[in-house]
Amino acid sequence: MTSIDERISDFYTEYDEASRLHATATGCLEFERTRELLRRRLPPPPARVLDVGGGPGTHARWLTEEGYEVLLLDPVPKHVEQARAHAPRCSAELGDARDLALSAHSFDAVLLLGPLYHLADRADRLRALREARRVAVPGGLVAAAGISRYSLMQDYTVSAGLSPELLAGEVTQVVRTGSYDGSRGFTVVHFHTAAELAQEAGEAGLSGVSVHGIEGPGWAYVVAAGRFADQEAAGALLADAIATARLADEHGVFTDASAHVLAIGTA
Repeated sequence: MTSIDERISDFYTEYDEASRLHATATGCLEFERTRELLRRRLPPPPARVLDVGGGPGTHARWLTEEGYEVLLLDPVPKHVEQARAHAPRCSAELGDARDLALSAHSFDAVLLLGPLYHLADRADRLRALREARRVAVPGGLVAAAGISRYSLMQDYTVSAGLSPELLAGEVTQVVRTGSYDGSRGFTVVHFHTAAELAQEAGEAGLSGVSVHGIEGPGWAYVVAAGRFADQEAAGALLADAIATARLADEHGVFTDASAHVLAIGTA
C-alpha cells in the first residue's frame, strides 16, 4: 500500500475530525450540502458505495442507515477505528486512494470526499481519480471534493486576521498556485479551482463531469457569525446559507466562492 505523507497522518492522529462536521455551523453546512448533492445522483440502495478517505465514518453512517452497502477506506488507523464505532454497519479498512486493492468494476458509486486535497502532486490526484474510475462499474457515479482556492483568503478576511504578512505570504501563494505546506494550523493541502478540479476529473477519464459549490457564497458569513456573535446567530444564518448555495448552484455561479467544491462524473 502506498504510504501517505507523515505530516498528514500526524495531523489527523491529533485532530478531532470526528466532530468537525457537527460541532460548528460551517461544518453542518458542509455536511448537509454534501449529502444533498450526493443524494441527487447516487443510485438507489442497496447499491455498493466505496467511501475512499472516508475518515471517521461521517458520511458512511448516513449511507448505511439509508440502506447502502458501504466499504470505507482511510490511511489513518485512528479514523478506521472511529468509523467502525461510528458507522458499525459499514466495513472499514486501511487503504490509500492512489492504490486501491480492489477489483475493477466492483462498486456502483465511489466517493473521494477527502483524498484529493491532501495529494499535493497533480500526478497523485490523477492516480486517485483513475483508481476510483477503475473500481466503479461502467456508468457508475464518482464524486470527488476539493477545497476552494479562495477559501483561505475568505476565511482570514471574515475573521479580521488578514495581516499584511499573511496576505503577502501564504494567502497569495495559495491563490496563485493552490499549494500550501501546512505550516500554520492545518497540514499539507492543495486548493483547487472549480475549473482545475473539472479538468483533473476529465483527464482521469470521467464523463459528464459537473462541479458544484458545496457551501455556496454564504459560508463566510456563517464563519463570521460564529466567531463574533454566538452560536445562535450562526445557526440563524445556516438555513439562509443553504438556500443561497442551492440558488447559486442552480444557476452555475459563485462555485469558487464555496469553501469546498464537488466534482461529480461517471466512470
